[in-house]
Amino acid sequence: MKRLMLILAGMACSLALSAQNPTAVDLSETRHGPEKGSLVIIGGGTVTDEIWDRFIDLAGGKDARIVVITNASGPGDDYHSAAINALSERLGADRVTRMHLATIDEANDEKNLAPLRRATGIYFTGGRQWRISEVYLNTKVHRECFALLARGGVIAGSSAGASIQGSFLWRGDTRGPQYTIGDHTQGLGFLKLSAIDQHILVRNRQHDLEAFLKAAPEFIGIGIDESTAIVVERDVFEVIGKSYVAVHQAGREKFFFLRPGQQYDLKEHKPITQ
Repeated sequence: MKRLMLILAGMACSLALSAQNPTAVDLSETRHGPEKGSLVIIGGGTVTDEIWDRFIDLAGGKDARIVVITNASGPGDDYHSAAINALSERLGADRVTRMHLATIDEANDEKNLAPLRRATGIYFTGGRQWRISEVYLNTKVHRECFALLARGGVIAGSSAGASIQGSFLWRGDTRGPQYTIGDHTQGLGFLKLSAIDQHILVRNRQHDLEAFLKAAPEFIGIGIDESTAIVVERDVFEVIGKSYVAVHQAGREKFFFLRPGQQYDLKEHKPITQ
């Protein structure tokens, strides 16, 4: 717990330095969600047609241009192709570009940024989330992700690609996902002041964020089950897919579930009646 408090203090310092660092998470009118654009945060497993359709619709429908970032799935050509295949089948291969840079220098190289500047959507595949942060965190690629949101685009990801969207990187340890607080603790921060877990019911993880929220009450903890997603626009998210989302928030002793079709107000920290 003491280590967690030190980590959180360091993250608070990075927020204070956002004026000097264009890729630092910035506090704004929204409490947790993006000011513009959308997030589709998927809990792993099979991505349903409903989730793919919502992502593509938010990215511009038939005019969408998607960059799929595959680093989480493994090094080199050992990458998860299901997302590329699914998106190519729906949009055409010419509208889907794979990005799999190897180093921070490559992620800061202007010649690698053109696909992101043309994109209307970005998708992060599953695997290990620390592989994403090691290459892209606080780089020009990271900055272009925020730029895409600012022009109304959408960022999505499943499993590791879900957790990386939080500001605190949950299960980010190189030793394995059983270490919930590990050697990589900063996510890409598209959902501010958050920690995001995935596969929660399938892997019996629904309680795992409870201690974190007690130590960091300014955060929100969101656990998403497989074949399920939250769609975030500003400070409201909607649950879509097949299963449940667990919400951990300060002031509640226990998490609570939301089912598909329900919405949640991230700023007021309460479900929206439906």
